[in-house]
Amino acid sequence: MDRLKIATIWLGGCSGCHMSFLDLDEWLIELVGKAEIVYSPLMDIKEFPKGVDATLVEGAVANKDNLELLRTVRVNSKLIIAFGDCAVTGNVTAMRNIIECPRRALETAYLQLSAGNKSIPNEPGILPELLTPVVPIHQVVAVDAFIPGCPPSAQRIKLALELLLNGQPVILPPEELKFG
Repeated sequence: MDRLKIATIWLGGCSGCHMSFLDLDEWLIELVGKAEIVYSPLMDIKEFPKGVDATLVEGAVANKDNLELLRTVRVNSKLIIAFGDCAVTGNVTAMRNIIECPRRALETAYLQLSAGNKSIPNEPGILPELLTPVVPIHQVVAVDAFIPGCPPSAQRIKLALELLLNGQPVILPPEELKFG
């Protein structure tokens, strides 16, 4: 039997979900014995591959680069799993929606609050175009499963991955959906 091809991506967020993924510690060795990690921000792979069985998506859709990557992932992945509360609800990343105008967010960050060079980077490829509003991933593409938490615990991630590896739907039991 071929090993499952699993990917992870990081959109608009803090990388806390990937840090929890790394908290799987020794179980990661067991995981790579059963599945192949084919793409991740933890690896130096530039292009998202075709034929991915499942992709864990961290973060909300906050800019055009996020939007483009998420659409590429959906085309090339059998399953998409919203990985953490930013992907599930928008969470902290979507707090920018209060400002409404992306330009005002950039001015606040780069001009008003900066202690150093007070200018908004404008060279091509430095800052992707911000989207309004910031949205959870299910508002852009179909999502097959959800792993809530900010960040989700390593135990919750492991449970979801074990379901996936066993060919079961990634539906977490109610006790795993409680806060705390």
